[in-house]
Amino acid sequence: MKKFIALALVLVMSLGLFAACGQEPAADDSKKTFTVGFDAEYPPYGYMDENGEYTGFDLDLAQEVCNRKGWTLVKQPIDWNAKDVELNAGNIDCIWNGFTRNADRELQYTWSDYYVNNSIVLLVRKDSGFAAKADLAGKVVDVQAASSGAQALEDDPDFKATLAEVIEVKDYNTAVMDLQSGAVDAIAIDIGVAEYQCEIHDDIMIMEEAINTEKYAIGFKLGNEALRDEVQAVLYEMLEDGTFAKIAEKHGLSDSVCFGEE
Repeated sequence: MKKFIALALVLVMSLGLFAACGQEPAADDSKKTFTVGFDAEYPPYGYMDENGEYTGFDLDLAQEVCNRKGWTLVKQPIDWNAKDVELNAGNIDCIWNGFTRNADRELQYTWSDYYVNNSIVLLVRKDSGFAAKADLAGKVVDVQAASSGAQALEDDPDFKATLAEVIEVKDYNTAVMDLQSGAVDAIAIDIGVAEYQCEIHDDIMIMEEAINTEKYAIGFKLGNEALRDEVQAVLYEMLEDGTFAKIAEKHGLSDSVCFGEE
């Protein structure tokens, strides 16, 4: 009897092992996370709203990509000056927040196609009397550290040489406070951010004469074409079905988008 029971147990275990070998591995139901690095004080592309939630044009685009891919979006505020460290360390999957794609950066990242036309402009107080770049000779200008505004001044050395001082600040909210208080005379700033600041502050304005023009794209870690291609394919789907345009309209950027253009 003992031998029979032992034989039966061996048979049952063998059948169970055989059945298990014939099954497919259990599917991983966990969602992929997609971590976007952004400047949390860069409206309308990325910022904190009145409810304490991170929002903006770029974040809304990223959220829609994640919705369609079944991914979980992680909105990761970063120090803009440390963006490369964050990306190369794997703390973020991309830099997506009004990020300028230009010749100097072309070989530093794997880029998406251009999606926004941008200009670097000068923000001044309405009572300043400044109408052109020449009026700022001997004056003080704020720029965000490691920003397109800072680079625009480097790319225009003749204009920069006329300025008394260029001060680097951490974010544009600080720059606007400096401007309103009279601590500086102007801010070199992206036009989309400047327009947003003018909507909420009635004592500042954009000078007509821009410093330069540029275009935004999404920056992925160099060599990560696979993730770039996945994200970009969904963005083109959104362009085709009108979702991209609706998100741009929501954030007042309809005239700036250039995604899909040559």
